[in-house]
Amino acid sequence: MIASRAKVGIVAGAMILFGLALTAYKVVRLDLPLWPGESREVWTIESKISFKPSDGPVDVELKLPTGLGGWVTLEEHFASSGFGFSVVEEGGGKVARWSRQSLEHPTTLYYKQQAYRARRDSLPDFPVRAVEPPLLEADQQAAMERLVMDLRDRSSGPATFAALLVQELARPQPSQDAEFLLGTYRETPLRVMLDVLAYAGIPAHSVRGIQLQDGRRRQTLSALLEIHDGNAWQLLDPATAGSGLPDNFFVWQRGDGAALRVMGGRDSRLEFALVRNSLSAKTVVSMEQRSDDFALLDFSIYALPVEQQGIFKGILLLPVAAFVVVVMRILVGIKTSGTFMPILIALAFLQTTLWVGLAIFLTLVSVGLWIRSWLSHLNLLLVARVSAVVIVVILLMAVLALISYKLGLDQALTVTFFPTIILAWTIERMSILWEEEGGREVMVQGGGSLLVAVMAYLVMSMRVVEHLTFNFPELLVSLLGVILLIGKYTGYRLSELYRFRDMANMK
Repeated sequence: MIASRAKVGIVAGAMILFGLALTAYKVVRLDLPLWPGESREVWTIESKISFKPSDGPVDVELKLPTGLGGWVTLEEHFASSGFGFSVVEEGGGKVARWSRQSLEHPTTLYYKQQAYRARRDSLPDFPVRAVEPPLLEADQQAAMERLVMDLRDRSSGPATFAALLVQELARPQPSQDAEFLLGTYRETPLRVMLDVLAYAGIPAHSVRGIQLQDGRRRQTLSALLEIHDGNAWQLLDPATAGSGLPDNFFVWQRGDGAALRVMGGRDSRLEFALVRNSLSAKTVVSMEQRSDDFALLDFSIYALPVEQQGIFKGILLLPVAAFVVVVMRILVGIKTSGTFMPILIALAFLQTTLWVGLAIFLTLVSVGLWIRSWLSHLNLLLVARVSAVVIVVILLMAVLALISYKLGLDQALTVTFFPTIILAWTIERMSILWEEEGGREVMVQGGGSLLVAVMAYLVMSMRVVEHLTFNFPELLVSLLGVILLIGKYTGYRLSELYRFRDMANMK
Protein backbone atom coordinates (compact mmCIF):
# COMPACT_ATOMS: atom_id res chain seq x y z
CA MET A 1 0.00 0.00 0.00
CA ILE A 2 2.81 2.38 0.93
CA ALA A 3 4.74 1.52 -2.21
CA SER A 4 1.62 2.09 -4.30
CA ARG A 5 1.01 5.46 -2.64
CA ALA A 6 4.64 6.44 -3.20
CA LYS A 7 4.49 5.55 -6.90
CA VAL A 8 1.32 7.54 -7.38
CA GLY A 9 2.80 10.46 -5.46
CA ILE A 10 5.94 10.48 -7.60
CA VAL A 11 4.04 10.25 -10.88
CA ALA A 12 1.49 12.87 -9.82
CA GLY A 13 4.21 15.22 -8.59
CA ALA A 14 6.10 14.90 -11.87
CA MET A 15 2.94 15.67 -13.83
CA ILE A 16 2.13 18.71 -11.72
CA LEU A 17 5.66 20.07 -12.02
CA PHE A 18 5.76 19.42 -15.77
CA GLY A 19 2.52 21.32 -16.42
CA LEU A 20 3.48 24.25 -14.18
CA ALA A 21 6.99 24.47 -15.64
CA LEU A 22 5.77 24.52 -19.25
CA THR A 23 3.17 27.13 -18.32
CA ALA A 24 5.84 29.29 -16.67
CA TYR A 25 8.01 28.96 -19.79
CA LYS A 26 5.20 30.15 -22.07
CA VAL A 27 4.42 33.09 -19.78
CA VAL A 28 8.06 34.21 -19.37
CA ARG A 29 9.61 33.36 -22.73
CA LEU A 30 6.68 33.54 -25.17
CA ASP A 31 4.92 36.40 -23.38
CA LEU A 32 1.55 34.62 -23.22
CA PRO A 33 -0.79 36.43 -20.80
CA LEU A 34 -1.66 34.34 -17.77
CA TRP A 35 -4.93 36.19 -17.15
CA PRO A 36 -7.49 37.01 -19.85
CA GLY A 37 -7.81 40.66 -18.82
CA GLU A 38 -4.27 41.47 -19.93
CA SER A 39 -4.85 41.24 -23.68
CA ARG A 40 -6.86 42.18 -26.72
CA GLU A 41 -9.62 40.15 -28.32
CA VAL A 42 -7.94 38.49 -31.29
CA TRP A 43 -9.88 36.60 -33.95
CA THR A 44 -8.39 33.82 -36.05
CA ILE A 45 -10.31 33.63 -39.33
CA GLU A 46 -9.63 30.75 -41.68
CA SER A 47 -11.15 30.65 -45.15
CA LYS A 48 -11.40 27.30 -46.90
CA ILE A 49 -11.77 27.10 -50.69
CA SER A 50 -12.91 23.70 -51.92
CA PHE A 51 -13.67 22.72 -55.52
CA LYS A 52 -13.56 19.87 -58.01
CA PRO A 53 -11.31 20.11 -61.07
CA SER A 54 -12.50 20.17 -64.65
CA ASP A 55 -10.45 20.02 -67.83
CA GLY A 56 -7.58 22.42 -68.43
CA PRO A 57 -5.51 24.76 -66.25
CA VAL A 58 -6.81 25.85 -62.85
CA ASP A 59 -6.84 29.47 -61.68
CA VAL A 60 -8.31 30.51 -58.34
CA GLU A 61 -8.74 34.13 -57.21
CA LEU A 62 -9.80 35.20 -53.72
CA LYS A 63 -10.35 38.83 -52.79
CA LEU A 64 -8.69 39.56 -49.45
CA PRO A 65 -9.96 41.86 -46.68
CA THR A 66 -8.32 45.28 -46.37
CA GLY A 67 -8.88 46.06 -42.69
CA LEU A 68 -12.04 48.17 -42.96
CA GLY A 69 -13.97 49.29 -39.88
CA GLY A 70 -10.91 49.63 -37.65
CA TRP A 71 -9.68 46.03 -38.02
CA VAL A 72 -5.94 45.40 -37.95
CA THR A 73 -4.42 42.25 -39.45
CA LEU A 74 -1.63 40.76 -37.36
CA GLU A 75 -0.58 37.86 -39.54
CA GLU A 76 -1.60 36.06 -42.73
CA HIS A 77 -0.93 32.51 -43.90
CA PHE A 78 -1.69 30.79 -47.21
CA ALA A 79 -1.75 27.06 -47.94
CA SER A 80 -0.90 26.44 -51.59
CA SER A 81 0.84 23.08 -51.82
CA GLY A 82 1.48 22.19 -55.45
CA PHE A 83 0.06 25.51 -56.73
CA GLY A 84 1.75 28.61 -58.00
CA PHE A 85 0.81 31.43 -55.65
CA SER A 86 0.93 35.23 -55.64
CA VAL A 87 -0.77 38.22 -54.01
CA VAL A 88 -1.41 41.20 -56.31
CA GLU A 89 -2.95 44.64 -55.94
CA GLU A 90 -6.15 45.02 -57.90
CA GLY A 91 -8.78 47.76 -57.76
CA GLY A 92 -7.49 49.23 -54.51
CA GLY A 93 -7.41 45.87 -52.75
CA LYS A 94 -5.43 42.63 -52.62
CA VAL A 95 -6.23 39.43 -54.49
CA ALA A 96 -4.70 36.02 -53.78
CA ARG A 97 -4.12 33.88 -56.86
CA TRP A 98 -3.48 30.13 -57.03
CA SER A 99 -2.64 28.52 -60.37
CA ARG A 100 -1.81 25.06 -61.64
CA GLN A 101 -1.49 23.53 -65.09
CA SER A 102 -3.68 20.51 -64.32
CA LEU A 103 -5.49 18.90 -61.40
CA GLU A 104 -6.98 15.45 -61.04
CA HIS A 105 -8.70 15.34 -57.64
CA PRO A 106 -10.85 17.63 -55.45
CA THR A 107 -8.70 20.21 -53.68
CA THR A 108 -8.94 22.53 -50.68
CA LEU A 109 -6.97 25.77 -50.36
CA TYR A 110 -6.63 27.74 -47.13
CA TYR A 111 -6.12 31.36 -46.17
CA LYS A 112 -5.80 32.21 -42.48
CA GLN A 113 -5.42 35.55 -40.79
CA GLN A 114 -5.33 36.84 -37.22
CA ALA A 115 -6.92 40.22 -36.63
CA TYR A 116 -8.24 42.44 -33.88
CA ARG A 117 -10.39 45.54 -33.90
CA ALA A 118 -8.22 48.45 -32.75
CA ARG A 119 -11.05 50.99 -33.02
CA ARG A 120 -14.63 51.20 -34.21
CA ASP A 121 -14.30 53.27 -37.35
CA SER A 122 -16.92 53.85 -39.98
CA LEU A 123 -16.15 52.74 -43.52
CA PRO A 124 -14.02 55.19 -45.53
CA ASP A 125 -15.26 57.09 -48.53
CA PHE A 126 -16.02 55.08 -51.64
CA PRO A 127 -16.28 56.30 -55.23
CA VAL A 128 -19.80 56.94 -56.48
CA ARG A 129 -20.21 55.33 -59.86
CA ALA A 130 -22.87 56.06 -62.46
CA VAL A 131 -25.99 53.99 -61.89
CA GLU A 132 -26.87 51.57 -64.67
CA PRO A 133 -30.53 50.48 -64.78
CA PRO A 134 -31.05 46.71 -64.73
CA LEU A 135 -32.06 44.71 -67.79
CA LEU A 136 -35.64 43.56 -67.20
CA GLU A 137 -38.44 41.76 -68.96
CA ALA A 138 -41.57 43.77 -69.73
CA ASP A 139 -43.58 42.38 -66.81
CA GLN A 140 -40.63 42.84 -64.42
CA GLN A 141 -40.18 46.44 -65.52
CA ALA A 142 -43.88 47.21 -64.99
CA ALA A 143 -43.79 45.75 -61.47
CA MET A 144 -40.52 47.55 -60.74
CA GLU A 145 -41.91 50.89 -61.87
CA ARG A 146 -45.04 50.57 -59.70
CA LEU A 147 -42.97 49.54 -56.67
CA VAL A 148 -40.52 52.44 -57.12
CA MET A 149 -43.39 54.96 -57.47
CA ASP A 150 -45.04 53.65 -54.31
CA LEU A 151 -41.82 53.83 -52.30
CA ARG A 152 -41.03 57.34 -53.55
CA ASP A 153 -44.45 58.55 -52.46
CA ARG A 154 -43.81 57.22 -48.93
CA SER A 155 -40.16 58.28 -48.58
CA SER A 156 -38.33 61.57 -48.10
CA GLY A 157 -35.00 60.65 -49.67
CA PRO A 158 -32.69 57.82 -50.68
CA ALA A 159 -32.10 56.66 -47.09
CA THR A 160 -35.79 56.31 -46.21
CA PHE A 161 -36.48 54.86 -49.68
CA ALA A 162 -33.95 52.07 -49.04
CA ALA A 163 -35.24 51.43 -45.52
CA LEU A 164 -38.83 51.15 -46.78
CA LEU A 165 -37.67 48.84 -49.58
CA VAL A 166 -35.98 46.50 -47.10
CA GLN A 167 -39.06 46.47 -44.87
CA GLU A 168 -41.34 45.81 -47.84
CA LEU A 169 -39.36 42.83 -49.12
CA ALA A 170 -38.93 41.40 -45.61
CA ARG A 171 -42.64 41.47 -44.78
CA PRO A 172 -44.41 38.09 -44.42
CA GLN A 173 -46.97 39.28 -46.98
CA PRO A 174 -45.34 41.85 -49.29
CA SER A 175 -47.23 43.78 -51.92
CA GLN A 176 -48.10 42.09 -55.20
CA ASP A 177 -45.32 43.85 -57.11
CA ALA A 178 -42.70 43.03 -54.48
CA GLU A 179 -43.84 39.41 -54.30
CA PHE A 180 -43.75 39.14 -58.09
CA LEU A 181 -40.18 40.46 -58.26
CA LEU A 182 -39.04 38.13 -55.50
CA GLY A 183 -40.55 35.21 -57.38
CA THR A 184 -38.98 36.05 -60.76
CA TYR A 185 -35.43 36.46 -59.41
CA ARG A 186 -33.32 33.39 -58.86
CA GLU A 187 -30.87 35.35 -56.70
CA THR A 188 -31.27 36.42 -53.08
CA PRO A 189 -33.58 39.27 -52.02
CA LEU A 190 -30.47 41.48 -51.81
CA ARG A 191 -30.14 41.25 -55.59
CA VAL A 192 -33.74 42.45 -55.93
CA MET A 193 -32.99 45.39 -53.62
CA LEU A 194 -29.94 46.39 -55.64
CA ASP A 195 -31.89 46.29 -58.90
CA VAL A 196 -34.79 48.31 -57.45
CA LEU A 197 -32.34 50.92 -56.13
CA ALA A 198 -30.57 51.02 -59.49
CA TYR A 199 -33.92 51.48 -61.28
CA ALA A 200 -34.65 54.36 -58.89
CA GLY A 201 -31.26 55.95 -59.66
CA ILE A 202 -29.81 55.44 -56.17
CA PRO A 203 -26.15 54.30 -56.02
CA ALA A 204 -25.89 51.10 -54.01
CA HIS A 205 -23.77 47.99 -53.62
CA SER A 206 -23.28 45.13 -51.20
CA VAL A 207 -20.76 44.88 -48.36
CA ARG A 208 -19.86 41.27 -47.70
CA GLY A 209 -18.37 40.02 -44.49
CA ILE A 210 -18.43 37.48 -41.68
CA GLN A 211 -20.67 37.40 -38.63
CA LEU A 212 -18.17 36.84 -35.83
CA GLN A 213 -19.24 33.94 -33.60
CA ASP A 214 -16.68 32.12 -31.50
CA GLY A 215 -16.19 28.50 -32.54
CA ARG A 216 -18.35 28.85 -35.65
CA ARG A 217 -17.49 26.48 -38.49
CA ARG A 218 -18.50 26.29 -42.14
CA GLN A 219 -19.81 29.84 -42.12
CA THR A 220 -20.45 31.64 -45.40
CA LEU A 221 -20.27 35.32 -46.28
CA SER A 222 -23.12 37.54 -45.11
CA ALA A 223 -24.03 40.81 -46.79
CA LEU A 224 -25.06 44.34 -45.86
CA LEU A 225 -26.62 46.92 -48.17
CA GLU A 226 -24.74 50.21 -48.66
CA ILE A 227 -26.52 53.15 -50.34
CA HIS A 228 -25.49 56.72 -51.11
CA ASP A 229 -27.97 59.29 -49.84
CA GLY A 230 -26.48 62.17 -51.89
CA ASN A 231 -23.97 63.17 -49.20
CA ALA A 232 -22.46 59.98 -47.74
CA TRP A 233 -22.65 56.21 -47.79
CA GLN A 234 -24.99 54.49 -45.34
CA LEU A 235 -25.14 50.85 -44.31
CA LEU A 236 -28.41 48.94 -43.92
CA ASP A 237 -29.11 45.42 -42.76
CA PRO A 238 -31.05 43.78 -45.65
CA ALA A 239 -33.03 41.69 -43.17
CA THR A 240 -34.01 44.24 -40.50
CA ALA A 241 -33.29 47.66 -42.08
CA GLY A 242 -31.03 48.43 -39.13
CA SER A 243 -28.42 51.10 -39.89
CA GLY A 244 -24.68 51.16 -39.24
CA LEU A 245 -21.89 48.59 -39.17
CA PRO A 246 -22.57 45.88 -36.54
CA ASP A 247 -19.85 45.34 -33.95
CA ASN A 248 -19.61 41.63 -34.77
CA PHE A 249 -19.32 42.12 -38.54
CA PHE A 250 -15.90 41.65 -40.15
CA VAL A 251 -15.86 43.34 -43.57
CA TRP A 252 -14.35 41.09 -46.23
CA GLN A 253 -15.35 42.79 -49.48
CA ARG A 254 -16.90 46.13 -50.36
CA GLY A 255 -18.54 46.63 -53.72
CA ASP A 256 -19.80 44.42 -56.50
CA GLY A 257 -18.03 41.39 -57.91
CA ALA A 258 -17.46 37.89 -56.69
CA ALA A 259 -15.23 37.29 -53.68
CA LEU A 260 -14.11 33.96 -55.16
CA ARG A 261 -13.45 33.02 -58.78
CA VAL A 262 -12.47 29.49 -59.82
CA MET A 263 -11.53 28.87 -63.44
CA GLY A 264 -10.92 25.29 -64.45
CA GLY A 265 -12.98 23.98 -61.55
CA ARG A 266 -16.58 23.34 -60.54
CA ASP A 267 -18.71 23.08 -57.40
CA SER A 268 -16.54 25.70 -55.69
CA ARG A 269 -17.33 26.73 -52.14
CA LEU A 270 -15.94 29.37 -49.76
CA GLU A 271 -16.37 28.65 -46.04
CA PHE A 272 -14.98 30.18 -42.87
CA ALA A 273 -14.00 28.90 -39.44
CA LEU A 274 -13.64 31.31 -36.51
CA VAL A 275 -11.92 31.21 -33.12
CA ARG A 276 -11.77 34.07 -30.63
CA ASN A 277 -9.01 34.32 -28.07
CA SER A 278 -7.59 36.82 -25.60
CA LEU A 279 -4.04 37.58 -26.72
CA SER A 280 -1.94 40.67 -27.13
CA ALA A 281 -0.80 41.67 -30.61
CA LYS A 282 2.82 41.22 -29.47
CA THR A 283 2.08 37.68 -28.33
CA VAL A 284 0.43 36.60 -31.57
CA VAL A 285 3.21 37.97 -33.76
CA SER A 286 5.83 36.43 -31.47
CA MET A 287 4.18 33.01 -31.61
CA GLU A 288 3.93 33.07 -35.40
CA GLN A 289 7.53 34.21 -35.92
CA ARG A 290 9.11 31.78 -33.45
CA SER A 291 6.90 28.73 -33.89
CA ASP A 292 9.70 26.76 -35.59
CA ASP A 293 12.28 27.60 -32.93
CA PHE A 294 10.04 26.59 -30.03
CA ALA A 295 7.99 23.83 -31.65
CA LEU A 296 9.11 21.22 -29.11
CA LEU A 297 8.41 23.24 -25.98
CA ASP A 298 5.58 25.47 -27.16
CA PHE A 299 2.78 22.93 -26.73
CA SER A 300 0.01 24.94 -28.36
CA ILE A 301 -2.98 24.07 -30.51
CA TYR A 302 -2.58 27.21 -32.64
CA ALA A 303 -0.86 25.12 -35.31
CA LEU A 304 -4.12 23.24 -35.92
CA PRO A 305 -6.66 24.40 -38.53
CA VAL A 306 -9.11 26.89 -37.09
CA GLU A 307 -12.02 24.47 -37.43
CA GLN A 308 -10.21 22.00 -35.15
CA GLN A 309 -9.21 24.80 -32.78
CA GLY A 310 -12.88 25.60 -32.26
CA ILE A 311 -13.60 21.95 -31.48
CA PHE A 312 -10.72 21.69 -29.02
CA LYS A 313 -11.84 24.86 -27.27
CA GLY A 314 -14.79 22.88 -25.93
CA ILE A 315 -13.02 19.54 -25.56
CA LEU A 316 -10.28 21.04 -23.37
CA LEU A 317 -12.94 22.01 -20.83
CA LEU A 318 -13.99 18.39 -20.28
CA PRO A 319 -11.05 17.53 -17.96
CA VAL A 320 -12.09 20.47 -15.77
CA ALA A 321 -15.60 19.01 -15.52
CA ALA A 322 -14.09 15.60 -14.74
CA PHE A 323 -12.06 17.19 -11.93
CA VAL A 324 -15.25 18.67 -10.46
CA VAL A 325 -16.89 15.23 -10.58
CA VAL A 326 -13.88 13.64 -8.83
CA VAL A 327 -13.89 16.24 -6.05
CA MET A 328 -17.65 16.04 -5.51
CA ARG A 329 -17.77 12.23 -5.48
CA ILE A 330 -14.56 11.32 -3.62
CA LEU A 331 -14.05 14.25 -1.26
CA VAL A 332 -17.61 15.49 -0.75
CA GLY A 333 -19.46 12.19 -1.23
CA ILE A 334 -22.21 13.29 -3.60
CA LYS A 335 -23.91 10.36 -5.34
CA THR A 336 -24.39 10.70 -9.10
CA SER A 337 -26.00 8.56 -11.78
CA GLY A 338 -22.77 7.48 -13.41
CA THR A 339 -19.54 9.40 -13.96
CA PHE A 340 -19.93 10.79 -17.47
CA MET A 341 -23.53 11.93 -17.32
CA PRO A 342 -22.83 15.08 -15.20
CA ILE A 343 -19.93 15.99 -17.50
CA LEU A 344 -21.99 15.74 -20.69
CA ILE A 345 -24.95 17.53 -19.16
CA ALA A 346 -22.63 20.36 -18.06
CA LEU A 347 -21.28 20.53 -21.62
CA ALA A 348 -24.85 20.80 -22.92
CA PHE A 349 -25.54 23.61 -20.42
CA LEU A 350 -22.72 25.61 -22.03
CA GLN A 351 -24.74 25.62 -25.27
CA THR A 352 -28.25 26.02 -23.85
CA THR A 353 -27.54 28.32 -20.84
CA LEU A 354 -28.16 27.03 -17.33
CA TRP A 355 -31.86 27.64 -16.66
CA VAL A 356 -33.02 26.62 -20.14
CA GLY A 357 -30.84 23.52 -19.95
CA LEU A 358 -32.23 22.55 -16.54
CA ALA A 359 -35.80 22.93 -17.77
CA ILE A 360 -35.11 20.82 -20.89
CA PHE A 361 -33.31 18.12 -18.91
CA LEU A 362 -36.02 17.81 -16.25
CA THR A 363 -38.74 17.70 -18.90
CA LEU A 364 -37.04 15.00 -20.96
CA VAL A 365 -36.15 12.82 -17.97
CA SER A 366 -39.60 13.14 -16.34
CA VAL A 367 -41.53 12.27 -19.48
CA GLY A 368 -38.99 9.58 -20.35
CA LEU A 369 -39.37 7.91 -16.94
CA TRP A 370 -43.14 7.89 -17.33
CA ILE A 371 -42.93 6.24 -20.77
CA ARG A 372 -40.24 3.84 -19.51
CA SER A 373 -42.57 2.71 -16.72
CA TRP A 374 -45.16 1.83 -19.36
CA LEU A 375 -42.55 -0.09 -21.40
CA SER A 376 -41.63 -2.17 -18.34
CA HIS A 377 -45.06 -3.81 -18.45
CA LEU A 378 -44.28 -5.22 -21.92
CA ASN A 379 -41.48 -7.46 -20.53
CA LEU A 380 -39.03 -6.51 -23.28
CA LEU A 381 -35.42 -7.65 -23.37
CA LEU A 382 -32.78 -5.13 -22.26
CA VAL A 383 -31.44 -4.31 -25.75
CA ALA A 384 -34.91 -3.75 -27.20
CA ARG A 385 -35.99 -1.74 -24.14
CA VAL A 386 -32.98 0.59 -24.26
CA SER A 387 -33.38 1.04 -28.04
CA ALA A 388 -37.03 1.93 -27.51
CA VAL A 389 -36.05 4.51 -24.90
CA VAL A 390 -33.50 6.04 -27.32
CA ILE A 391 -36.19 6.46 -29.97
CA VAL A 392 -38.59 7.92 -27.40
CA VAL A 393 -35.98 10.44 -26.26
CA ILE A 394 -35.30 11.53 -29.85
CA LEU A 395 -39.03 11.97 -30.49
CA LEU A 396 -39.38 13.97 -27.27
CA MET A 397 -36.52 16.23 -28.31
CA ALA A 398 -38.11 16.77 -31.73
CA VAL A 399 -41.52 17.57 -30.21
CA LEU A 400 -39.96 19.95 -27.68
CA ALA A 401 -38.02 21.75 -30.45
CA LEU A 402 -41.15 22.12 -32.61
CA ILE A 403 -43.26 23.43 -29.74
CA SER A 404 -40.50 25.88 -28.77
CA TYR A 405 -40.22 27.11 -32.36
CA LYS A 406 -43.98 27.67 -32.62
CA LEU A 407 -43.96 29.60 -29.33
CA GLY A 408 -40.97 31.70 -30.37
CA LEU A 409 -38.70 30.29 -27.65
CA ASP A 410 -35.46 30.21 -29.62
CA GLN A 411 -33.29 29.18 -26.67
CA ALA A 412 -35.17 25.93 -26.24
CA LEU A 413 -34.22 24.93 -29.79
CA THR A 414 -30.78 24.09 -28.37
CA VAL A 415 -32.31 20.86 -27.04
CA THR A 416 -30.31 19.12 -29.79
CA PHE A 417 -27.10 19.71 -27.81
CA PHE A 418 -28.17 17.19 -25.19
CA PRO A 419 -26.49 13.77 -25.56
CA THR A 420 -29.27 11.48 -26.69
CA ILE A 421 -27.71 8.13 -25.76
CA ILE A 422 -26.67 9.35 -22.30
CA LEU A 423 -30.18 10.64 -21.66
CA ALA A 424 -31.70 7.33 -22.74
CA TRP A 425 -29.34 5.31 -20.57
CA THR A 426 -29.92 7.66 -17.63
CA ILE A 427 -33.67 7.12 -17.92
CA GLU A 428 -33.12 3.36 -18.07
CA ARG A 429 -30.82 3.35 -15.02
CA MET A 430 -33.14 5.58 -12.99
CA SER A 431 -36.10 3.37 -13.86
CA ILE A 432 -34.25 0.23 -12.69
CA LEU A 433 -33.09 2.06 -9.58
CA TRP A 434 -36.68 3.08 -8.86
CA GLU A 435 -37.80 -0.54 -9.07
CA GLU A 436 -34.95 -1.84 -6.88
CA GLU A 437 -34.25 0.95 -4.37
CA GLY A 438 -37.34 3.16 -4.50
CA GLY A 439 -38.04 6.76 -5.42
CA ARG A 440 -35.86 8.23 -2.67
CA GLU A 441 -32.65 6.79 -4.13
CA VAL A 442 -33.65 8.06 -7.58
CA MET A 443 -34.07 11.57 -6.17
CA VAL A 444 -30.71 11.35 -4.35
CA GLN A 445 -28.71 10.22 -7.40
CA GLY A 446 -30.64 12.37 -9.88
CA GLY A 447 -30.38 15.44 -7.67
CA GLY A 448 -26.68 14.74 -7.08
CA SER A 449 -26.06 14.43 -10.80
CA LEU A 450 -27.76 17.76 -11.48
CA LEU A 451 -25.88 19.45 -8.62
CA VAL A 452 -22.52 18.23 -9.92
CA ALA A 453 -23.45 19.15 -13.52
CA VAL A 454 -24.40 22.68 -12.43
CA MET A 455 -21.14 23.10 -10.48
CA ALA A 456 -19.12 21.80 -13.43
CA TYR A 457 -20.97 24.22 -15.71
CA LEU A 458 -20.20 27.17 -13.42
CA VAL A 459 -16.50 26.30 -13.39
CA MET A 460 -16.31 25.63 -17.14
CA SER A 461 -18.07 28.90 -17.99
CA MET A 462 -15.53 31.00 -16.09
CA ARG A 463 -13.55 33.13 -18.50
CA VAL A 464 -10.24 32.47 -16.75
CA VAL A 465 -10.78 28.69 -16.99
CA GLU A 466 -11.51 28.89 -20.71
CA HIS A 467 -8.45 31.09 -21.20
CA LEU A 468 -6.09 28.80 -19.27
CA THR A 469 -7.24 25.54 -20.86
CA PHE A 470 -7.01 26.94 -24.39
CA ASN A 471 -3.68 28.78 -24.08
CA PHE A 472 -2.02 26.48 -21.55
CA PRO A 473 -3.31 22.94 -22.28
CA GLU A 474 -0.25 21.57 -20.46
CA LEU A 475 -2.01 22.56 -17.23
CA LEU A 476 -4.28 19.57 -17.86
CA VAL A 477 -1.25 17.36 -17.16
CA SER A 478 -0.98 19.03 -13.75
CA LEU A 479 -4.72 18.56 -13.29
CA LEU A 480 -4.29 14.86 -14.07
CA GLY A 481 -1.63 14.65 -11.36
CA VAL A 482 -4.02 16.20 -8.84
CA ILE A 483 -6.75 13.72 -9.84
CA LEU A 484 -4.31 10.83 -9.29
CA LEU A 485 -3.58 12.11 -5.79
CA ILE A 486 -7.28 12.44 -5.00
CA GLY A 487 -7.80 8.93 -6.36
CA LYS A 488 -5.68 7.51 -3.51
CA TYR A 489 -7.73 9.27 -0.83
CA THR A 490 -9.44 6.78 1.50
CA GLY A 491 -10.47 9.02 4.38
CA TYR A 492 -13.85 10.36 5.42
CA ARG A 493 -15.92 12.30 2.93
CA LEU A 494 -17.51 15.59 3.94
CA SER A 495 -20.98 14.06 3.78
CA GLU A 496 -19.83 11.26 6.12
CA LEU A 497 -18.45 13.76 8.62
CA TYR A 498 -21.87 15.36 8.73
CA ARG A 499 -23.57 11.95 8.96
CA PHE A 500 -21.50 10.84 11.96
CA ARG A 501 -21.38 14.23 13.68
CA ASP A 502 -23.19 12.85 16.74
CA MET A 503 -20.41 10.31 17.33
CA ALA A 504 -17.83 13.10 17.29
CA ASN A 505 -19.87 15.00 19.92
CA MET A 506 -19.94 11.90 22.17
CA LYS A 507 -16.15 11.90 22.33
